[in-house]
Amino acid sequence: MASSTATLSSISHNASVCPPHHPPRAASVMLCLFYTALLVFSTLGNTLALFLACQRGKKSNSTNVYLVHLAVSDLLFTLALPGKIAYYALDFSWPFGEGLCRLTAFMFYLNTYGGVYLMTCVSVDRYLAVVRAHQRPRLRRAGRARLVCVAVWALAVLQTAPLLLMTMSIPVAGRVTCMEYDSVQKVLRLSPILLGACVVGFWAPAGVMLFCYVKITLKLCRTARDNPLTSERGHHRRACLLTLVVLVAVVLCFSPYHLNVTQFLVRQMLYLPSCPEQRAFRVSLQLTVSLMNTNCAIDPLIYFFASTRYREWLLGVLKLRASASSSSSSPKRTSSETQSTTRLEALPSEENKV
Repeated sequence: MASSTATLSSISHNASVCPPHHPPRAASVMLCLFYTALLVFSTLGNTLALFLACQRGKKSNSTNVYLVHLAVSDLLFTLALPGKIAYYALDFSWPFGEGLCRLTAFMFYLNTYGGVYLMTCVSVDRYLAVVRAHQRPRLRRAGRARLVCVAVWALAVLQTAPLLLMTMSIPVAGRVTCMEYDSVQKVLRLSPILLGACVVGFWAPAGVMLFCYVKITLKLCRTARDNPLTSERGHHRRACLLTLVVLVAVVLCFSPYHLNVTQFLVRQMLYLPSCPEQRAFRVSLQLTVSLMNTNCAIDPLIYFFASTRYREWLLGVLKLRASASSSSSSPKRTSSETQSTTRLEALPSEENKV
């Protein structure tokens, strides 16, 4: 009896402990290039959004407040990218110590859940502006939006602060890995707690965003049917596009990661995953985390639909470049082209509209 018990214990231990698997060199090269491109596009897009927001002076609305905080969240995230780029350039080897590894993990997931909550606020703000425009006007004041942002940051910090207390870098196959499956394997065994965190941090906000988008779409359809002249102004249509872009960004960037983690946690609660299943989860975790991090480069699309100033600036640059290329081929410009360029150079100073 004692020998059989020892054998079962040994089998269970061998099933739970899998040999380390080092990704191929091509994976580190691709991830290094990916995060380098992400750093460039995120920094340019979010810096431009903040610059144009600051040009507005004291004028602000609730949507602008949420988008400014979203840009700040993305720029804070980019501060952690050089360390990740160096990590992949050194072939999955972290040279900066345990403290910076924990700080990098904290900033990664602070941006993740702070971004989800802020995009939820944008969707709710659009819902109040379109569906409840005459019933809840006070909820859309800039002062209230700032208080909501403070609560969002507090919730995101509380949710991700435990990462600062965990060991995030461990030696694996002669290298020191950071934020890999091997370093969070013990945490993943707390399946019920992590499932609750996924519900609070993603699934519930995603449900709220879906509800807002459905309600906004139904409202706009009724408005277009009852009063076609109102729909021609375009403001309601842009509100619908903004909420749709937010929802698509959440679905494309965040859903694969949370679906991946959720299914693994559920399986782990039912039985002990085999080594092939754990290796497959390692690979999928690397891919879905990378996809989730692209949200900081996609967020400028949200600014494009939300901010009149951002949209007109970007379209103005594109049209000016097109007119410059056409003028190089034709020496004379028509009076209509001159008037169009003049209008593009004079950016409006009015408050952002949606």
